[in-house]
Amino acid sequence: MTHVGTEPHQRALGAHSLVTIVGFLVCVELASGILQGYYTPIFSDIADHLDISDADVNWFEAAQLIVSALAVPVLARLGDMVGAKYVLLLSTAITALGSWVLAFAPSFTTFLIGWALQGAYVIWLPMEVAIVYRRTAGSGRQNLLTRRAAGILVGALELAVIVGALTSGAIVESTSMTVVLMLPAVVVTVCFFLILFGIERDPGTSGGKFDLIGFLLIPDVIGFVMAGLITIRLQGIDSPLAWILIVLGLASLAPFIIYESRHEEPIIDVRLFASRLQWPVQLTAFLFGMSVLGAQIPLSTFARTDPDVAGYGLGADAAFVSTLIGVYVVFLAVGAFSLPLASRLFGPRGALILSSLLVALGYGLWLPFHDSTTQALVNMAVVGVGSGALVAALPASAAAGAPPERTGFATGMTNATKTIGGAIASAIFAIALASTGSLEDPAEGHAPLSGYLTVWSVCAVAALLAAVALLMMPKVSTSLPEPAEGARV
Repeated sequence: MTHVGTEPHQRALGAHSLVTIVGFLVCVELASGILQGYYTPIFSDIADHLDISDADVNWFEAAQLIVSALAVPVLARLGDMVGAKYVLLLSTAITALGSWVLAFAPSFTTFLIGWALQGAYVIWLPMEVAIVYRRTAGSGRQNLLTRRAAGILVGALELAVIVGALTSGAIVESTSMTVVLMLPAVVVTVCFFLILFGIERDPGTSGGKFDLIGFLLIPDVIGFVMAGLITIRLQGIDSPLAWILIVLGLASLAPFIIYESRHEEPIIDVRLFASRLQWPVQLTAFLFGMSVLGAQIPLSTFARTDPDVAGYGLGADAAFVSTLIGVYVVFLAVGAFSLPLASRLFGPRGALILSSLLVALGYGLWLPFHDSTTQALVNMAVVGVGSGALVAALPASAAAGAPPERTGFATGMTNATKTIGGAIASAIFAIALASTGSLEDPAEGHAPLSGYLTVWSVCAVAALLAAVALLMMPKVSTSLPEPAEGARV
């Protein structure tokens, strides 16, 4: 009798513990959302503070993209070796350091370094999903609980984006820039201690040795290609330096794959990456990155373009652009929170496919419907629902299709591939919009409408290709009963 009564009690304790962990992780995502939304409304104020032009702000994105692409595979591997909690602590400490550097940066160069360091936060959500996935092992509902937690975490993130944007816009005129920039640093610092004392060490780490040679080869592949793509964005398609960097990166891909495929404990597990349980998810993350990261600036510049001057555009002011972003973010949260329901109705794979189709539909709607603010809001609402679900579902699906000792790698690589997809799209979109005008400063000239049609078409086609790729993913990756402890998925 005692044994029978103890099992429900243990389950209740386990559920209570999981709720507590997810609660602390929600605090981390609130900090992440604040970071992602806080600076956007005040970029012009930051440029004035540093005495630089608005166009120079693009260097911040370039530096952070490179650092993120290089750091994510390393941190993801460390998550499998030493535990996701410790990597979460390390990345939060680096992010806090970068945030404090921003607050007191005396020059553009120092600010650029701080901004690049702050990019370590991109590993937070994958590590959080890995923590939940490992914590729920043996529960019989590991995949279901992970998807639910991921939806809650992403929903909290997106709501915090709005809070961050509203806060910075409200206080930037009433206090010094140093004080304004200190607030995110305080939030991230508090977040560090919440992780330290509130989250227990996650089980199921693999240990092993760090692949130093693979680590040294990563800059040859990701670093050179990313640097080349960003150089195209900044200097144009005819930049010799850009193409030299891209060729160097692609040329080093073959020896990297050969070495990693033969290594027992690779930093990037190319064999797992190529499995049917992983490549559709990772390819979807890559294609999704093209829209979620690459299309933001074109959408903003299109909305600000005066139709009386250019013959197209919404003629919106900064306040409406903020509203447009707010609507998008709200529906991102709706998509994230509705992921468990969509997974229950259509299955985990079906929910991913449906989300990709919604993104394709939303950007497809931009092609005929781009003449009014109402049309823009509807389009972005549709895109937002699909995007929010994908942000939550991709790390969870990657974890479900990986062996227990590789969940950190699998979840982390969804962000790495998404970042690379965004960088490629940014280069393509910059070229498309540079025919007659300037992407960074529309006042100097207007890109052709055909350039914006190209942007929306690329985003829609990329999302459709993602849906096709997901059809290749076996349903067993997320729908079969949980494997026995220690078994490979």
